[in-house]
Amino acid sequence: MLDTISTTSAETVLRDAITHRFAGKIALVSSFGTESAILLHMVAQIDKSLPIIFLDTGKLFPETLAYRDELVARLGLTDVRSIRPSGAQLAAYDPDGRLWEKDTDLCCAIRKTNPLDEALVSFEAWITGRKRSQSGTRAHLQMVETGADGRITVNPLAFWNDEDLEAYFETHDLPQHPLQAEGYTSIGCAVCTHKPLPGEDKRSGRWAGTAKTECGIHMPRAMSKPNWPEELSFEV
Repeated sequence: MLDTISTTSAETVLRDAITHRFAGKIALVSSFGTESAILLHMVAQIDKSLPIIFLDTGKLFPETLAYRDELVARLGLTDVRSIRPSGAQLAAYDPDGRLWEKDTDLCCAIRKTNPLDEALVSFEAWITGRKRSQSGTRAHLQMVETGADGRITVNPLAFWNDEDLEAYFETHDLPQHPLQAEGYTSIGCAVCTHKPLPGEDKRSGRWAGTAKTECGIHMPRAMSKPNWPEELSFEV
């Protein structure tokens, strides 16, 4: 059964952030992954015009792009922004599209962190779908905290468990990501996403076989100027 207290808390925090505390200065960053429909549905009940930032890395599964389109149409979201990496940076550092094989951190920076930082310039806060249950690195996550980039991050589902998530999908008849039925539990770029092995946490299939656990958007960095070579500065 869906935990009424946790659901109410998530929706209360989300509504307060969107309509009061950060009104007009907050966006939801969504991967349109396996659990994304929950926050997108909650947001749609509050403000269908809330900016939704979607990082289109150019390496995503086709199923993710189709799922994005399905959810946007179903929920009536009116301001979904597909953010793509800088063409100049791709040409300079990933001309053959295979940087992910040699330097996953730089690849993620070009395709995710740098575009997101640029997209968030006019916002004071952003909403994430992170949860404590996803991995050990997120075990101490709070519902509202100062994020790695200096902005406030709102994590309404921080304390939700698998039962809460499943119940919300069922209660609101939300469609699942197409790849979930195939065993994927956390979905990013197709080239760096695998199915987790039995007993592993949900995010273990991301960058499997490496020490990497995060793409970088939740890692510490300067908000106003990234720690990059000069030629990789933002195109603004």
